[in-house]
Amino acid sequence: MVQEPAIPLYEEVVDGFNKLLSGPTAAVAGPRAESNSLRRAREAAFGRFRERGFPSIKDEDWRYTQIARFLKDKYDLSGTFDQDQSALADKAEIPSLDSYRIVLVNGTWQRNASRGVPPSGLLLLTTAEAKQDPVFAHYFEQRTGDHHFTALNAALFTDGIFIRVDANAVPDRPLHIVHVYTADRNLLVQPRHVVIVNRNAALTVIESVVSGSPPDGPRILVNSVAEIMVEQDAQLEHILIQTAGQSTRLIQHTTVRQKRQSLYNNFTVTLPGSELVRNELHVRMEEEYSESHLYGLYLTGGRQLVDNHTLVDHQKPSCQSNELYKGVLLDQSTGIFNGKIYVHKDAQKTNAFQQNNNLVIGDKATIDSKPQLEIFADDVKCSHGSTVGQFSEEALFYLRSRGIGEQTAKGLLINAFAFDVTEKIRTPALRSHINHLIGDHIPAVNS
Repeated sequence: MVQEPAIPLYEEVVDGFNKLLSGPTAAVAGPRAESNSLRRAREAAFGRFRERGFPSIKDEDWRYTQIARFLKDKYDLSGTFDQDQSALADKAEIPSLDSYRIVLVNGTWQRNASRGVPPSGLLLLTTAEAKQDPVFAHYFEQRTGDHHFTALNAALFTDGIFIRVDANAVPDRPLHIVHVYTADRNLLVQPRHVVIVNRNAALTVIESVVSGSPPDGPRILVNSVAEIMVEQDAQLEHILIQTAGQSTRLIQHTTVRQKRQSLYNNFTVTLPGSELVRNELHVRMEEEYSESHLYGLYLTGGRQLVDNHTLVDHQKPSCQSNELYKGVLLDQSTGIFNGKIYVHKDAQKTNAFQQNNNLVIGDKATIDSKPQLEIFADDVKCSHGSTVGQFSEEALFYLRSRGIGEQTAKGLLINAFAFDVTEKIRTPALRSHINHLIGDHIPAVNS
């Protein structure tokens, strides 16, 4: 067992897990009743967490992220918040976007703030409801991995959203999930989400993350896990927009499993705000002819730390992946990109591309970029690269010589830099919204 004497949260989660075990069991009726198999899965996950403890810079995947400084606060493990949060949810409104809106407050579905009626073929449940249904319960009993925070989430998750698209169903509008985090005390929130897109179905999911606590208010640590299944010939367009405030600390782990001839597109957009953002995206191409496109854009400010870790796991032949992450680093912020393409021995005819480009503007801003390839097949086409640069003085001079002010010129260059990512967003209203959010933060360049 790993001892964590310097991290009060360690003892808090141990105590919280012991209380969970003493709660209702499958033999006891009630809304939170769980099966014995789920209880065993929780125990196994917590055992893995206790073996590893919280990560430190001695762990290779965390060597650039000093997570311990964000864990020294005391956190309440009860994340309920009953007040109406419609006003906070409206902060994530995307003008001109016709969508079904689902609002989660600290991981719990707040139906009175949601909007629209999902069409037939799209099933929405809370995690608390889904884990009691024998048809869906096995999704929460599966081993979710050996990572520090995913094991902790598997042991202590409370609620979240469960989404299933029936075979051949194509909802006419995207699903907009608004994650609201707010608290009157320090909180640890651990939602668990599951998305299943069945055979020959298609869905667009937009996730917006907002928060309500002031910069000097209570700290909210979010340890969120999402498991996504994209079945044969299915398609999922997945967009994540992170605009939570400074007092929110986000740790997001997403695992995607792709079947034959499936398509998964991911856009992760992180803007100044949260003092810590850690995005882990693992895509597993488990059957032939699957395809994925991963796009990331992070605009960091203040003393913000944004850490993007990706893994594209090519397990079978004739699959294709394309990954492009771009970062603009302002002020004294820190950016991290750690991306790996892993090609198994049997994954012949793999076509994989990975690129990370960074524009460092702040005098004290830093970026650590680590693209990686691990290839065990001999008939593949793979490439990766990374660049770090500053504003082009020639481009600035060209714009300013034509009567454009320095601030406006820099804003134009930032928009041009981000264009390679934003242009790939197929929904015009969403693309316009993200460009507007970027523009809102560009004046901070010289402030």
